[in-house]
Amino acid sequence: MSAVCGGAARTLRVPGRHGYAAEFSPYLPGRLACATAQHYGIAGCGTLLILDPDESGLRLFRSFDWNDGLFDVTWSENNEHVLITCSGDGSLQLWDTAKAAGPLQVYKEHTQEVYSVDWSQTRGEQLVVSGSWDQTVKLWDPTVGKSLCTFRGHESIIYSTIWSPHIPGCFASASGDQTLRIWDVKAAGVRIVIPAHQAEILSCDWCKYSENLLVTGAVDCSLRGWDLRNVRQPVFELLGHTYAIRRVKMESCPVTQARSRLTAACASWVQAILLPQPPE
Repeated sequence: MSAVCGGAARTLRVPGRHGYAAEFSPYLPGRLACATAQHYGIAGCGTLLILDPDESGLRLFRSFDWNDGLFDVTWSENNEHVLITCSGDGSLQLWDTAKAAGPLQVYKEHTQEVYSVDWSQTRGEQLVVSGSWDQTVKLWDPTVGKSLCTFRGHESIIYSTIWSPHIPGCFASASGDQTLRIWDVKAAGVRIVIPAHQAEILSCDWCKYSENLLVTGAVDCSLRGWDLRNVRQPVFELLGHTYAIRRVKMESCPVTQARSRLTAACASWVQAILLPQPPE
């Protein structure tokens, strides 16, 4: 696994572990959390790696083992030490990087693998969403020992769940049923259903500068952008990958706020593209 810090790629190799997700800390510059699994997540255990950059590359700050593969990780938005992972045994784990042992708490309600977890970026609400192979999305308050609500509607595996950075109580989900769905926590139901691809959708993300723009990545090797004000057709389609797109991130670009950088990862390579922001 590698991270780009200060313009240079830094790499740390961990024998026997395959990376599934990596997230930078919103508090500590350069600190990276990586969710990993043995044997490509098919069997074996998982490890959460907390990494810091140094002169020689990436330094292991702390690691936590779990008895099943870890597929995703998300940082707390109100505590620099706390984060949550999800795993193949259907559970979520709450960790504290200031403590050597863990987890602090385990949430176990999903009946199959949990492939996605995300912590709300709206500081006024400390909520977490998780998406599972059991075709449900669950809403959690980390201070409560059980889920607050279960969202049903997808007809296949849920691969991605992510909160809107703009709209409180709103999140998106992507599924093997070929749809992108927008949900409202207050309404406890789906707001918009978008038949986004003619293939399984493995990942989705929101634009950081437009509350209406999302991007999806799918098994058909394409990236598509969606404007929630008109979902009849994508606002862009990007081709070029030769393998399924497993994870996509739309991040702010330091050059100008009029553009966003889209990064998509598949089994063979990573591409970064500058996208113009759609008009409001």
